[in-house]
Amino acid sequence: MWEQAVGGFGTVRVVPVDPPADADLIHSWVTEERARFWGMLDASRDRVLETYDHLDGLTTHHAYLVHRDDLPVALFQTYEPGADPVGECYDVRPGDFGVHLLLGPAAGEGERGFTGALLSVLVAYAFSDPRHTRIVAEPDARNDKVIARMLRTGFTLGPEVDLPDKRARLCFLTRDDR
Repeated sequence: MWEQAVGGFGTVRVVPVDPPADADLIHSWVTEERARFWGMLDASRDRVLETYDHLDGLTTHHAYLVHRDDLPVALFQTYEPGADPVGECYDVRPGDFGVHLLLGPAAGEGERGFTGALLSVLVAYAFSDPRHTRIVAEPDARNDKVIARMLRTGFTLGPEVDLPDKRARLCFLTRDDR
């Protein structure tokens, strides 16, 4: 577990997913229309459990629930790009660290500044390991909202690439860019 207190925002904890305990929550998030770019809209609970059980057994890919205070607010996945299909689409550098982020549904009205505050914590988490020198993200190329958010966070755009399940836009953030 990793934790960071953010003034005016709360305490953010990054907790490894426990597939049997967290499958219902994750299933409820990934099957919402707003999560269509996650690629699991039609997934059954059993498929979600199987997917996260599989991830839990890998040494190169990890899944986390992100909590703000005591409320789960996001699903965060990390991976080594050289051990992922994305690694076949660009020149992987030593220190590259891949990430995926799915925000949980907002409770009521969206909170101004929420995503930016959460991303700043997740970037700090990614760079807390000195081996990680560049964050790699590969959102769906049609997901203009996420790509714009990445740019506001300091990411630079890379090329569009074809992955097995989507056309993606590579985005990169180095320690110096943040």
